[in-house]
Amino acid sequence: MTEAGFEEPPPVDLRTDRAHSARVYDYLLGGKTNFPADREVGDRVLAELPGVREDATAARAVMRRMVRRLAGVHGVRQFLDVGTGIPTTPNLHEIVQAVDPACRVVYVDNDPIVLAHSRALLTSAPEGRTAYVQGDLREPEQFLADPGVAATLDLREPVALTLINIVHFLSDEVAHPPVRKLLDALPAGSFLALSAGTADIAPERAGIATRRYAEAGIDLHLRSRERVERFFGGLELDDPGVVLVDRWHPDPAGGPVPGEGKVGVYGGVGRKA
Repeated sequence: MTEAGFEEPPPVDLRTDRAHSARVYDYLLGGKTNFPADREVGDRVLAELPGVREDATAARAVMRRMVRRLAGVHGVRQFLDVGTGIPTTPNLHEIVQAVDPACRVVYVDNDPIVLAHSRALLTSAPEGRTAYVQGDLREPEQFLADPGVAATLDLREPVALTLINIVHFLSDEVAHPPVRKLLDALPAGSFLALSAGTADIAPERAGIATRRYAEAGIDLHLRSRERVERFFGGLELDDPGVVLVDRWHPDPAGGPVPGEGKVGVYGGVGRKA
């Protein structure tokens, strides 16, 4: 669906009475698309860990740098963004289409409020194309079979799979199989761009965040760098490898740089040979 082909999204149950990880993340980013249950979780975390906003902001910023590099340096023109979250300008398609307006993007998320706001994700440049697919990382076969994917992406050509701050809501046993299935479905020359929270930097702080999320029914699985690197098994890591996201091709022009030890998120980009 392109800008000229908007359809109003169908009515959805937003389940606003319980917190959702995407909406808590939106709140931490300073967004407006969240509800009391989400803000309650965010406020509990922020009361003890005000620096968690830096984690969220840094993860969003590294996504922008990663996809800009994938489009500008590696020449990728197709993107599959799973766990999209609430639309936040600039969205992924706006970044890559600034490099090449012909870029194509499929967004995937399981939060019904993202569907409700999906029009913001469909403002493609005329030369390109964007689509939004309702789907869950844990069930890649279902969303890969969605007609919106086939209409937008050519899976015979390289695709960048972006998983930004999503796998830390899943255990290793749950997260690794679908990530591998997605990579297996993509051709040689495709990329994985991934970020995930860690307890390496501040274990006590991470423990508090994990407990506060658990109280709201949201599992948080923070990983060491070695465990994050496992997602890139068999891939060629792009420079500088898996590092704290504020150290991944930092851009001084992109805003304030967090102080040393302030960001508890790892990220990296790998290429499928």
